[in-house]
Amino acid sequence: MIAGYLSPAAPRVLAHRGLATAAPENTMLAFVMALAHGVTHIETDVHASSDRVAVISHDPDLSRLTGRAERIGDLTMAELAEIDLGEGQSFVSLAEAIDAFPDARFNIDIKSDDAVQAAVDAVRATRSSGRVLITSFSGARRRAAVKLLPSVATSASSTQFVLAFSAALVGAAPLARWMLRDVHAVQIPESVRGIRILTPRIIRVLHSAVHEVHVWTVNDIADMHRLLDLGIDGLVTDRADLAMQVLLERSQR
Repeated sequence: MIAGYLSPAAPRVLAHRGLATAAPENTMLAFVMALAHGVTHIETDVHASSDRVAVISHDPDLSRLTGRAERIGDLTMAELAEIDLGEGQSFVSLAEAIDAFPDARFNIDIKSDDAVQAAVDAVRATRSSGRVLITSFSGARRRAAVKLLPSVATSASSTQFVLAFSAALVGAAPLARWMLRDVHAVQIPESVRGIRILTPRIIRVLHSAVHEVHVWTVNDIADMHRLLDLGIDGLVTDRADLAMQVLLERSQR
């Protein structure tokens, strides 16, 4: 099933929370705007509402987006759908978004423990396991979801990647490959706390273990070109419009 998610062929753009330059993040409008630029992959996040629906939201609460103190998990999906996020947009469920864009691939970051089953239910209800990737910073959440969705594409959790990176760093490539044996992609920043993660050697080791290497969050055109020249497969970006221009330019060379 992973072939569906990993298509069309890389390199690819993953629109981080949609295209939120002129739309509220993680809303239908943000997704429409990204897809209008030719993006095939949407990167998004889910929490669970009080009635156990997978809700598309990066934050666990409403404070940053609305100034309200409630948490996502304090409200039902119906209540969340009534909240004005601007530009006529509101919170939507994961199932609604997947259904609305049947040709899009969704990169789903499960942000809370109670969202695991909710996200699984949404993927099952929409019969979309072939066009989603399940990930989480939490290895336990990622494994729990993937166990319930056999053959779904998945990327490494943060601890899993750190262990694999450490092995690669000291030349233990076989150990790094073993640590990444159950994932199809790694999705990482270029550096962490001043330590550069992406080098040609590390990318080679990662490519020997997984299908694709995606880097977040890349918004500068020069950085996009540089990283693609290094051989990465995907740009996770807030500027899907610029990233698609970069891919077009490179394809015409």
